[in-house]
Amino acid sequence: MIRSLLLAFAASALLVGCAPMVQQAGHPDLTFTGPRLDPHEVVSFDGARLGLRRWEPATGEPWAVIIGLHGMNDYSNAFHLAGPYWAERGIVTLAYDQRGFGRSPQRGVWAGQALMEEDLRTVVSLARQRYPHAIIAVVGESMGGAVAITAFASARPPPADRLILVSPAVWGWSSQPVMNRVALWLFAHVDGPAVLQPPSFVYRHIRASDNIEELIRMGRDPQMLWGARTDTLYGLVGLMQNGWREVGSAPVPTALLAGVHDQIIPKAPMLQAARKLRPTDRSAYYPDGWHLLLVDKQAPVVWRDIEGFLRDPAASLVSGTEPVPGAPPTPAAETAGVSVSASPARTRDSELARP
Repeated sequence: MIRSLLLAFAASALLVGCAPMVQQAGHPDLTFTGPRLDPHEVVSFDGARLGLRRWEPATGEPWAVIIGLHGMNDYSNAFHLAGPYWAERGIVTLAYDQRGFGRSPQRGVWAGQALMEEDLRTVVSLARQRYPHAIIAVVGESMGGAVAITAFASARPPPADRLILVSPAVWGWSSQPVMNRVALWLFAHVDGPAVLQPPSFVYRHIRASDNIEELIRMGRDPQMLWGARTDTLYGLVGLMQNGWREVGSAPVPTALLAGVHDQIIPKAPMLQAARKLRPTDRSAYYPDGWHLLLVDKQAPVVWRDIEGFLRDPAASLVSGTEPVPGAPPTPAAETAGVSVSASPARTRDSELARP
């Protein structure tokens, strides 16, 4: 019976359906002078203004710059705890609202993989121009991790020196249950603008973090989205599929960080993705970590590991956390325990890491 209904629904979708909506690049006016970093926004390659949050050291030139990419329905504030911590250690964090999220254009409408990748290339290039002597790293959380993976695997990878994937969204079509695939395709092509709200049991039984105060803050934040258009979800799953497929393809040192208690991205695709890392890449499977590793109660452990990876991507992670099962093992014991308080080399090892 269910199969007959699905077939009938599919037939009607083919008759009355339409393509899911995806944002298009803008057309800058005559006043557009090119992309730039303003205090509170990024003017991207097409003149679009993307919300920006930045955390900078109080004095001196930074030795590293982190480009922060938030997750689904979140925005740049995802880095509001990690950013100040890194700033105290000489690192600039530039986190921007990806299109369709936060303060950026067409809130709630899917921007598409190509457009989000181009924004990332633009921001990284602007950071490279502004901080020519610093190590440039991209830290992508969840959906942001999937965007970063595909951008670095493309023919035009961002000109960065490190890639850090924090609970990357790798739950693509090949890992979705059949019913999910069918239902999402149908709804996205029949009623793409329809907004789906998570059922109440999701909030009761599925948690993104063990930091309850932070979850409450996020729930009260008007910049957060708590539902998604069906065509946005359709686009997201496609992006996650591409991210899952391309893990390990970045031409720069890569670290994949995941939490044992992640209830958002299923364990199987995360472990499959970790197995695609190269022997020179690093990973960590935090026993007290959830999905939102940057705000969990044990988040400082993750912040320190990221800082250590920026300083020396060839060394073991500072925390000594075991790698994700199936991922390359940690390096020999004599390379472990890199100090995050030591002065970084100013000779720009990043020049060697850059493609």
